[in-house]
Amino acid sequence: MDLLRAILLGILQGATEFLPVSSSGHLVLVPWLLDWPAPGLAFDTIVHWGTAVAVVAYFWRDWVILIRAAFRSLRTRSLADANARLAWCLVLGTVPAALLGYALEDWFEAMFSRPVAAAAFLMVTAGILTAAEYWGRHQRGLDTLTWRDALLIGLAQAAAILPGLSRSGATIAAGLGRSLEREPAARFSFLLATPVILGAGLLQMIDLVQAGDLVSHAPTLVAGFLAAALAGWGCIHFLLRYLQRRRLYPFALYCAVVGLVCLLIAAVRG
Repeated sequence: MDLLRAILLGILQGATEFLPVSSSGHLVLVPWLLDWPAPGLAFDTIVHWGTAVAVVAYFWRDWVILIRAAFRSLRTRSLADANARLAWCLVLGTVPAALLGYALEDWFEAMFSRPVAAAAFLMVTAGILTAAEYWGRHQRGLDTLTWRDALLIGLAQAAAILPGLSRSGATIAAGLGRSLEREPAARFSFLLATPVILGAGLLQMIDLVQAGDLVSHAPTLVAGFLAAALAGWGCIHFLLRYLQRRRLYPFALYCAVVGLVCLLIAAVRG
């Protein structure tokens, strides 16, 4: 892989991981559309760690507060602190994706070789975003989050393991469906993504070490990592600001158009 392609794929991973347009769908469809070879395990692992660094760097203060609150709640046996409740809601919300990803890992991996499925799920993402915007009440903040909210949003995150079904889109939409305001829904989505992205990156790193495919292409790996980290950080910042005043309809339109175009291309190619 050349350096420019590594940077482009790194930006693609970093941007689409957090914007509600499906990083997995783009990483399936873009190489398929351009007839690029698969980037390989080493590159895939490195760019996922880039996005992990981005989300941890952006929310590190939040995580320090939440972890302290969680341990304090264990000592006091109380959930009176809103930060403690949020921390345990994040733990609960992480469980569905961890269990489903582990149980159906091979099946999910097989889906990544099916561009038509990824395109179709992009259109599903468009429908989910549109429905959430249209019917969501946008009345609640994170301090009102309940275990039911966390579990439902966690189930949405688990479903979004499918390529083309946006993780951030599904979790934000689930939050809106539970009457959260847009910015708090996005913040919870990004916090919920942190352990999932770190866990997936760790599993990939273990596979990479076992495969012995390390540092054979150091410049492209470093370029992809930095591109993913910087693009991811920027897109987190952008989306949190954007959702304070604007709606998700443009992202829904984008997913619908890209999904439809890719389905048409697949039909023409046969």
